[in-house]
Amino acid sequence: MLYIIFLTARCNLRCKYCGGSIDKSVMPPELTYSLQQLRSFIESDPEPSIAFYGGEPLLRLDLMEKIMDSINAEHYILQTNGLLLDRVKPKYLERLSTVLVSIDGIKEVTDFYKGEVYDRVMRNVKAVRKHCREIIARMVACEKTDIFRDVAHLLQHFDYVHWQLNAVWSPPELWSNFPAWIEHYNKGVSRLADFWMRRMKEGRVEGIVPFLGVLKAMMFEPNTSPPCGAGINAFAITTDGRVVACPVCADFEWNVLGTIEDLADLRRVEINEPCRSCELRSICGGRCLFFNRERLWGEEGFNLICSAAKHLINEIARLKPEIEELVENGVVEKEMLCYPRYNNTTEIIP
Repeated sequence: MLYIIFLTARCNLRCKYCGGSIDKSVMPPELTYSLQQLRSFIESDPEPSIAFYGGEPLLRLDLMEKIMDSINAEHYILQTNGLLLDRVKPKYLERLSTVLVSIDGIKEVTDFYKGEVYDRVMRNVKAVRKHCREIIARMVACEKTDIFRDVAHLLQHFDYVHWQLNAVWSPPELWSNFPAWIEHYNKGVSRLADFWMRRMKEGRVEGIVPFLGVLKAMMFEPNTSPPCGAGINAFAITTDGRVVACPVCADFEWNVLGTIEDLADLRRVEINEPCRSCELRSICGGRCLFFNRERLWGEEGFNLICSAAKHLINEIARLKPEIEELVENGVVEKEMLCYPRYNNTTEIIP
């Protein structure tokens, strides 16, 4: 199982699509349970993975170090905005299986949505690279995003690039014409897929996480529903010790599964229709538990975002026969296409 631990609800940024620290009505700023309670909960699992989350988890770097020193895990994962990444000691960086850094593409796009952070984040990424096993750029795709341009840019600096659409929960003022943007986005995804294929013909598998995650579901094993594993093999632990399926909506009652003191009684939560009956469920998995459950943009918005997911899946299906031929001819090793190899908190379907 993957355990996503909120080390703090505080954040040192106020991104336009997020708003910064988690409100106190959702969870306390700092942990209200003991490290011993956490250890007892996690160590009942023979193969746990731990992801450090927030807020900005590196505001509690001390707590991250204590957890890594006292709780054994198969994988340690860090999601961070990168501003404090240079403060993590090499011995802890080297134990992290995955570091995900929030960055939204080229400098102009990143700084518009996150504040003037691009240069500092990139300096920190460059400084720690030699100590990290894999570093993923974790994008939020918004109206100023050009998905081809921004992903291609980040691939020059990160091992992998992953993105999510700033849809459903987005402040309305961040979009002037979402349907038009989706049309532009789909064209960019097609262009990115062709770029991915060209590089693969050269023997290089570019680390585009949504493409790899979809291809893995087609060639190796189906994705879970939802593909991030929320409520199935991934659980988040809030600062007050609640166990929730999805970390982004800890204030929704349906999302709360129990507490760290009642492991045996944790309930499960699943995706609803129409995703449960969809022919693409084994690949898409319902996209996102929150998206599936909370239709904040109504059926029209739901269907529009669903169409974008289907477009991406269809693009990978279009390339699959040629990719299989490259594998058969030894141009690409099949195991290079099996990604992610473990749940590293990437959601797969944007």
